[in-house]
Amino acid sequence: MNIVVGYIPSPEGLAAIDHAVTMAKLGEGRLVVLNCGTRGSDADPSFSEAADWDAVDQKLTSLGLTHEMRQPAQARTPADEILKAASDIAADLIVIGIRRRSPVGKLIAGSTSQQVLLDANCPVLAVKRPLDGS
Repeated sequence: MNIVVGYIPSPEGLAAIDHAVTMAKLGEGRLVVLNCGTRGSDADPSFSEAADWDAVDQKLTSLGLTHEMRQPAQARTPADEILKAASDIAADLIVIGIRRRSPVGKLIAGSTSQQVLLDANCPVLAVKRPLDGS
């Protein structure tokens, strides 16, 4: 099973990693963890700093999971990068973290998650962080 997981340094990003790990263990899967800033900007808050990025890599290695870490610098949107990675590896699943939103915020879904959900050619698992924030 090939799994692409969109990661941002947040509780939602960690929830996506945790669920992707669970799915990979069930299906003896390969993970491709993708993190990028908007339009490839490493100043974007969604771009993972080296320490966080290395911690995710070390966690997956310690679990014995086959994985690849990607931080593309191209001028694409995060959704485009996730969809491209999924296409590149013929993904069986994409895992993304989503934020809880207010009633007004629900009118406008996150552009990345919305594009991935609508345009993916494979199943997408959208996960929320636990209510306690951990």
